[in-house]
Amino acid sequence: MTELDLTFVRAQFPAFSEPSLKDWAFFENAGGSYPARHTIERLTEFYTRLKMQPYAPNPASTEAGRWMDDAHRRMAEWLCVETEEVMLGPSTTANVYTLAHAFRDVMKAGDAVIVADQNHEANRGAWRRMAEMGVEVRDWNVDPETGLLNLEDLDNLLDDKTRVVAFPHCSNIVAATNLVTEICARAKAADAATVVDGVSHAPHAMPDVGALGCDVYLFSAYKTYGPHQGVMVVRGDLPMRLGNQGHDFNAGLHGKRLTPAGPDHAQEAAMNGVADYLDALDAHHFGASSPGCQRTSRLGDLMRAHETKVLAPLLDYLRARNDVRILGPADPDLRVPTVALACDRPGAEISTEMVQHKVMCWGGDFYSRELVQNMGVDPDHGALRLSFVHYTSADEVDRAIKALDAVL
Repeated sequence: MTELDLTFVRAQFPAFSEPSLKDWAFFENAGGSYPARHTIERLTEFYTRLKMQPYAPNPASTEAGRWMDDAHRRMAEWLCVETEEVMLGPSTTANVYTLAHAFRDVMKAGDAVIVADQNHEANRGAWRRMAEMGVEVRDWNVDPETGLLNLEDLDNLLDDKTRVVAFPHCSNIVAATNLVTEICARAKAADAATVVDGVSHAPHAMPDVGALGCDVYLFSAYKTYGPHQGVMVVRGDLPMRLGNQGHDFNAGLHGKRLTPAGPDHAQEAAMNGVADYLDALDAHHFGASSPGCQRTSRLGDLMRAHETKVLAPLLDYLRARNDVRILGPADPDLRVPTVALACDRPGAEISTEMVQHKVMCWGGDFYSRELVQNMGVDPDHGALRLSFVHYTSADEVDRAIKALDAVL
């Protein structure tokens, strides 16, 4: 198998040549990745040359609109869905909030939603608020020891009243990849829609959303090397079956029913930077062009292979300690490289001490308070989290281990 060319990868990220970041190791990628140079260049060019109301007949305005349209088309190709199914909004939290209100318009008292406690608050709070209108909120809770979701528990929660099942592709704490295809198949059999939060998974491999079988898939572009936008894929005719959240005159447009405000033109256009980076990464490693879904699969495998390799020494080191608890699987093949630790001292306190060793990480509940609490950790005490992606080097992981050894 082709190995990731880390020198090429890191050359695509200006942060690695920024003097103020020299000698720092970045381990808070789950909070937001470095942007690729392609994103920065797209934003700069748009603000310099194309910053005007798009789609007017003058050349600059026409090109601005084309950039925005291209962003939807190119992201759809990488996600293996139709262009009109890709919607862009200010954040994943805002996108879920809008989506939940669209569901409210067609639901009634007595209906039910299933919400996994593995969820980040982004895919939890808006659904739980449906209790205010008489909707039954059913908690799908993890095993408190492993942090994993049990499919049999889901089966016990599903029935003919279930309208929505909201769960993550993987948790930003537990980090185990859930069986999305199987979960979606079980929900579909009960005629329930599935809303998958992919924020913690997409940075490690762009998903083939078409193959997952979900109705909605969401992630944050600022965690996938892009601008601060939320990506929401809504499949098939679902938007047309929900309440319109957009302008009345856009009610008949599939891609605009769930976007109540006009888009941030520059940010939307800069989504091309994500596609530019993925294109460059794929071309450098594989050369010949292939259909989008083949590229999605092979590039995801390449990125994850590198991540798994550099994650293994960190998990080996942590397993050998008796004063920390790894939240989630200790096997690098079973999780993405987001590692949360329950320690005797508060996570935020330890992360502050890690700064002395030039390791950037963080501590807290990471907007997953219910999950942390259900796993026996006081959310106010919090966990220590180190998270990385495919541009992280083995040397940086070694530095993080040495810093942990000194601080713990």
